[in-house]
Amino acid sequence: MKRNYYLCGVLLLVTVLAGWGNKGHRAVALIAEKHLQSDVKTVIQSYLDGETMEEVSTWADDHHNTYTAQWHYINLPVGLSYAAFDKAVRAQKHTVYTALLKARATIQMPGASKEKKKDALRYLIHLVADAHQPMHVSRKEDRGGNDITLKFGGDKTNMHSLWDGKLIDREGLSIPEMVAAYDNASPQQVKQWQQDSVMQWLWESYQISGQLYRELKPGTNVADAAYQQYINITRKRILLAGIRLAGELNSVLKGQKAVPVKVKPVTPVRPQQPGVATRIALKDVANAVGKQVVVSGKVFSAKDIGRMLLLNIGAAHPNQLLTVALQGKAKTSFTGNLNGKTITVTGKVILFKGKPEIIVDDPAQLQ
Repeated sequence: MKRNYYLCGVLLLVTVLAGWGNKGHRAVALIAEKHLQSDVKTVIQSYLDGETMEEVSTWADDHHNTYTAQWHYINLPVGLSYAAFDKAVRAQKHTVYTALLKARATIQMPGASKEKKKDALRYLIHLVADAHQPMHVSRKEDRGGNDITLKFGGDKTNMHSLWDGKLIDREGLSIPEMVAAYDNASPQQVKQWQQDSVMQWLWESYQISGQLYRELKPGTNVADAAYQQYINITRKRILLAGIRLAGELNSVLKGQKAVPVKVKPVTPVRPQQPGVATRIALKDVANAVGKQVVVSGKVFSAKDIGRMLLLNIGAAHPNQLLTVALQGKAKTSFTGNLNGKTITVTGKVILFKGKPEIIVDDPAQLQ
């Protein structure tokens, strides 16, 4: 998720974190999983303590801070030759390039603890995908395309949001459908792509972002022909990310042994029917993390951060009892001012930076 808009010192970092969005990151992880060696898959499962690669693929977005937010992208001027690009990338610190190298080294480090390797795995799974998103290898002055307004499908958007998820959303495929449609690489392609360096991944994204800067001037209406061109690029970049992620994992975990899985303590709960949400009071939402709930509350403030509309429920930020994050169709369905209105939301309660939150994709979740 993309946030931290309350601190102007990190405003430039805010909307460049989500990469391919939830669906894209999960698709990359699932494609990679299909190309893992069986022993490596077992090692990964042991480090992730029962979570899947798909489930942890967005962990780095949900747990970023002002320091780690820099790891998701790299800012560069346009028009560099490969030699100048290579030099500029290596000269910068705290970028997606250095973070990928750090994650790789930590996973291979014999003395690293299980927790450190687990975090490094979660970063690697996420950042390989980010490195393949063109707008994560782009210009600083327009915040990775966030300041370049466009029109797409009749709605106002920006260049970064277009590539963050709107192209994927327009395609309308589920995550399993994306994996089935995208994962069509030949054995020869898999072998070649997995030999490419991290620098090569970033160079490809840089070339694409340069093309986009030339084609998408402020105010451009992204027509159907352009959409077809861009969704094909999106498909290829997600496929490349998945294949290369598998190659990285097969390489860095080669010869490593599975570690004991941490068994989470089971807390007895009152049984409920699968998929049935429990009605709770707003004051109790902090005690319902991980549960499907129905909860009502007054909207005290809202913030549109591009791909998401954040609603602070119960009080204004930073004292809100719950944040409701509208994205995709849910965001576009509510165009009016919700401040001061009482809403009812259905969804799973998660924690973001210690605060309860419900992510809403479907307009039916909100009343």
